[in-house]
Amino acid sequence: MANPASLSRIDLQLIRVLHTLLQTQSVSQTALRLGMHQPAVSASLARLRELTGDPILVRAGRGMVPTDGGRALAAPAATLLAAARELFEDRDQAQFSPAATDRVFRIAASDFLDPRFLPLLVSAIKAQAPSAGIEILPLTADSDYRARLAAGELDLVVGNWLRPPADLHIGRLFQDEIVCLVASRHPAVRRGWTSERYLACEHVAPTPTYPGARGVIDELLAQSGMRRHVSVRCPHFALTPAMVADSLLVLTTGRLFCSRFTETLPVRIVPCPIPMPGLRYFQLWHDRTQASAACRWLREQVRRAAAQLR
Repeated sequence: MANPASLSRIDLQLIRVLHTLLQTQSVSQTALRLGMHQPAVSASLARLRELTGDPILVRAGRGMVPTDGGRALAAPAATLLAAARELFEDRDQAQFSPAATDRVFRIAASDFLDPRFLPLLVSAIKAQAPSAGIEILPLTADSDYRARLAAGELDLVVGNWLRPPADLHIGRLFQDEIVCLVASRHPAVRRGWTSERYLACEHVAPTPTYPGARGVIDELLAQSGMRRHVSVRCPHFALTPAMVADSLLVLTTGRLFCSRFTETLPVRIVPCPIPMPGLRYFQLWHDRTQASAACRWLREQVRRAAAQLR
């Protein structure tokens, strides 16, 4: 590992590269996430290997995996980045002026929400903080949002969970009725349906956030001992209404999301024949931003944007 003489050769950007490499396990994805060129990331990895005396990442099939030594570096790297942000970016505890800030707000959000939510939020932020930057990031299988919140790479996460993580701060936004979106010509529009017919239909659902994961709808069905026939999975949820319009697929999700497409596509909203509790949407944040005036202001903008949807 690094000796005291090598510490002068370590800078914060090198720690950012290390942390991101261990998250993505990919030079190209690290370059994309950090806005760097791939040769620069490769050069940083070479420096890190020299400083630590460990390969950090090694080839495995078509990808790369961390060594045991590399995995051991993940937690210290996250701690260093969090401490650096406390030193240089969160000095706004006493006061915060939206009109004067040039801070970049980083928000990870699922696209299961009402399509109006993010436009409303961005509009509100830019109206009050015209010099602020905004980065909207997806919630995907490649994104460990809890680690990124802890490392200061994200300020906030917005989405829906049956059971939000207990180790994060939770702000409830709203609850939405679960309904089904189907093509106007779907038999359920003409004659209604039973739970048996619903389960036997072909369904479209979002791609799981990690292998083997179940979405909220499938988890609710499983709690009642039921299972639907999901024949199409798509990582781009906003495209699913168009898939429904030209097929006999069934999309089961919140009424707010579905209602934005009934005037632009030949689709109809029909009741879900299986009783389910509503979808609950939350904003989540780490304890490290709990006292930040800038992040408190951001959370209030999220709350207000969500309130407008209702």
